[in-house]
Amino acid sequence: MSERERFLNHIGGAFVAPAGGAYLPVYEPATGAQYAEVAASNKRDVEGACQAAERASRGWRDASTEKRGAILDAIANKLEAQFEQFAQAESKDNGKPVSLARAVDIPRAVSNFRFFAGAIQHFASECHPTSADVLNYTLRAPLGVVGCISPWNLPLYLFTWKIAPALAAGNCVVAKPSEITPATATMFAQLCTEAGLPPGVLNVVHGTGPDVGEALCGHPSIKAVSFTGGTKTGARIASVAAPLFKKLSLELGGKNPVLVFDDADFDAAVATTLRSSFSNQGEICLCGSRVFVHDAIYDRFRDELVKRAKALRVGDPLEATTEQGALVSEQHHARVRGYLALAREEGSTILCGGEAVSPPGRCANGWFLSPAVIEGLPHSCRTSQEEIFGPVAALYRFKTEDEAVALANDTPYGLASVVWTRSLDRAHRVAANLHAGITWVNCWMVRDLRTPFGGVKQSGVGREGGWEALRFFTEPKNVCLKLS
Repeated sequence: MSERERFLNHIGGAFVAPAGGAYLPVYEPATGAQYAEVAASNKRDVEGACQAAERASRGWRDASTEKRGAILDAIANKLEAQFEQFAQAESKDNGKPVSLARAVDIPRAVSNFRFFAGAIQHFASECHPTSADVLNYTLRAPLGVVGCISPWNLPLYLFTWKIAPALAAGNCVVAKPSEITPATATMFAQLCTEAGLPPGVLNVVHGTGPDVGEALCGHPSIKAVSFTGGTKTGARIASVAAPLFKKLSLELGGKNPVLVFDDADFDAAVATTLRSSFSNQGEICLCGSRVFVHDAIYDRFRDELVKRAKALRVGDPLEATTEQGALVSEQHHARVRGYLALAREEGSTILCGGEAVSPPGRCANGWFLSPAVIEGLPHSCRTSQEEIFGPVAALYRFKTEDEAVALANDTPYGLASVVWTRSLDRAHRVAANLHAGITWVNCWMVRDLRTPFGGVKQSGVGREGGWEALRFFTEPKNVCLKLS
């Protein structure tokens, strides 16, 4: 492998080889072929990154919010200037259509930095005049060095979603992107240096969860850990970090319900449900994988959704007409197919899809799967309860509002939900009763970066976004002053 095809760690403002000299293969999901290798780091690399972050911490903490905001803005500008390079790299690394990377992933990464560059200028603390001669006010200081661990499904999008508020608040970061999709995180580290981010303020350490993630979570320099990923991994991170009294923000899995009432805008509900089920090959924690449809419109809705799912074009992510790219890895491809086999065993009917696809040409050996719509599952079975994280939507009938809400809440997860109805009263009532961190009404994936984001139950702990993120990455101190 040439150096250009090797993703190194970025520590103290420079690219460095892993301490153990080992590397992991990186595959292009669309072709199934290895195209690069990434550092297989260990606790020595984490130690080096934490030391670099500690050295940089004082200077970055003491920088004015105006200076920090200006550098974050410069990073956003540079990312915008390299928009196409990042979109192409994200598509190649993850398997998603490049059109999706252009429309969602890279613009959102730019917005993350732009938003927090401005937000930190307006991040105010509280002051309470307790009596005529006593003031109580709150100071908020950076934590110091924090760990940010991001997943493979939205690599740059979620990488920047964590790093931007951490940096804006005055922290230095040791980040671990997924070893499956390391390309854009590596490119981004270089971009940050070029934009004027001081050495050591952002450090990127590649490698596996057991070798790097666990060492990062347990390192004494790390004061907080922000993680997005699977619930089991989140539980492991909590078991390591919580006994050390580190702050934790865990955005975990989901089994998100979509509730379609009989008074819904039918065409809008079908079109958006198609998108919410199959965007990014269903590899988004916010995708609606359980679709509950009122009995009065169930058959019509099912037939139309199946018709449109069959028409989705699965193919080369680089082609403009592709709507469904490749799943991220061979292992994940096999896992999703395994759930479809389980669904059959549990009594489901596969209405369409769920078949391995071999597009002609360079993608013949890629990890593609046709989008599947299934029905007939009991809601208590594994396929109805466990996160599949692929292009699989399960349909269920309901007759009453109470039944729909009860079924929607009947999982260990509580990340996102969608409600389709023209009734304003019902919209408010159902949204309030759903066990979810976010409920979209008559839409999906409409985001305002000022709002808190996160889940309940096994979907996570804490909130990201807006003031919530800046509060997480700072330590409050109450000062009580008696005036003389």
